[in-house]
Amino acid sequence: MKAISPVIATVIIVAVAIAISIAVALWITGLTSSFTGVEKLEIVNAYAIWDDKDNSWKVVLLVKNTGTKTATIDQIFINNKPGTISGTVSTGSDPNSPTVVNSDNIVLNTGKSVYLVFYLKSADAKDRHSYIVDDTFSSGQTVSIVIHTASGGQYPATVTLP
Repeated sequence: MKAISPVIATVIIVAVAIAISIAVALWITGLTSSFTGVEKLEIVNAYAIWDDKDNSWKVVLLVKNTGTKTATIDQIFINNKPGTISGTVSTGSDPNSPTVVNSDNIVLNTGKSVYLVFYLKSADAKDRHSYIVDDTFSSGQTVSIVIHTASGGQYPATVTLP
């Protein structure tokens, strides 16, 4: 019986080693991609309207998670001041009938959109609402809004009060 030549044996061993290393590299790539995701919020629409009943401004933001992982909104800054989420911000799929948030976080799943609704106080507000910040605002003022997420993302928007 004849054995295979040492050259052919070496070629076979090298080919098997290359095939195994390619398989391991693909497995590692697939494994790491399942643990990494991209957080990306998009503020699709932002506007403010005057509320005659309360003499305050109702601010509405339509926020969509276009990333590949769930985003957790943990802070909303108004003109660089941290706002209170719990009890002052409302969320929902309709800006006219939102539900008040009773926690310090707003969770937004991948591909989902939500309206964030909150109020800004004027000098003659009737205090029928809980306001996101304690500042007083005036007509024509441009308000800077930054949504901050638990993973450190910041998503800015501006609205001009009518």
